[in-house]
Amino acid sequence: MALAPPSPQFVLRGSQSAVNTLHFSCRSKAHSPPLLFSGSLGGLIHVWNLETRRVDTTLDGHAGQSVYWVKTLEGQHLLLSQGRDLKLCLWDLAEGRNAPVDSLSLDSVGFCKGSVLTEGTQGCWLLAVPGKDMDEVQVLDMPSKTSVCTLKPEAGAKVGMPMCLELWKPASSSGPLLLAGYEDGSVILWDVSERSVLSRLACHEEPVMSLDFDSGRARGVSGSSEKVLCVWSLDEQQNLKVCRTQELTNPGIADVAIRPDGKILATAGWDHRIRLFGWKQLKPLAVLDYHSAAVHCVAFSDPGRPGEQLLAGGSKDQRISVWSVYNQT
Repeated sequence: MALAPPSPQFVLRGSQSAVNTLHFSCRSKAHSPPLLFSGSLGGLIHVWNLETRRVDTTLDGHAGQSVYWVKTLEGQHLLLSQGRDLKLCLWDLAEGRNAPVDSLSLDSVGFCKGSVLTEGTQGCWLLAVPGKDMDEVQVLDMPSKTSVCTLKPEAGAKVGMPMCLELWKPASSSGPLLLAGYEDGSVILWDVSERSVLSRLACHEEPVMSLDFDSGRARGVSGSSEKVLCVWSLDEQQNLKVCRTQELTNPGIADVAIRPDGKILATAGWDHRIRLFGWKQLKPLAVLDYHSAAVHCVAFSDPGRPGEQLLAGGSKDQRISVWSVYNQT
């Protein structure tokens, strides 16, 4: 007999508006639970203490405009946030500070989250964000804001806006690569140093809403407003190809996330559900049915201690569900 789906370990309430984005960050203290950062439709960023299950800090830097991406850098002191006010803010949260220390003006009015690559010089990182023209991606050296390149498909390739971005650096490559999902349903692999397209794959009939990439297996996954998950791989010649597709019960995948240990894939559904799959074979494992409105985002905690990884889901219902699932060591 199939096991009944679990209940959340706990639920965080108090975001006061729809939860758009989530990000876990490990603490420096060995046995402390991670912090959880959330960005909301109302423009606030909440820093959640998972021991007290309450908000430690509320950050307000986006003029009441929706926040749809948060990401910590170098431990927990530096935080990036991106909002509908066309600003990307940099926060230094050390010593209780709660005002942005820098910001970057963005040109795109879409919902495409940025992506960062922190490998390299200490204190510097690469940032990819939507560019000025509709189909452009801008890559910047941060925190100097120096332009590295602008990635724009050839004139004949009508891919539309970039919808999701993933910077990464393979062990075999001298320079960074960028995976970008576009409005036309395609995923493009860019060589950032050469400003060139390495491969383009048509994997959805609708815009690519989200993607995640497992660099260890050279395999990624993407979701759209359709009811199909697409898993694709990257061969040694840097060609993208579809491995398999998985049809879901209901359409609309807002977010996908691969657990850092490469074992579990989670999806955030418009149908109010979080779905879990075994990442190796894409075997359906569980449907987490807690939320009363569309789930906008899912995030896994860092793999600090085996057996204690958390999954969080953020929803339009203003709640964040936190789960401990498939943690057998």
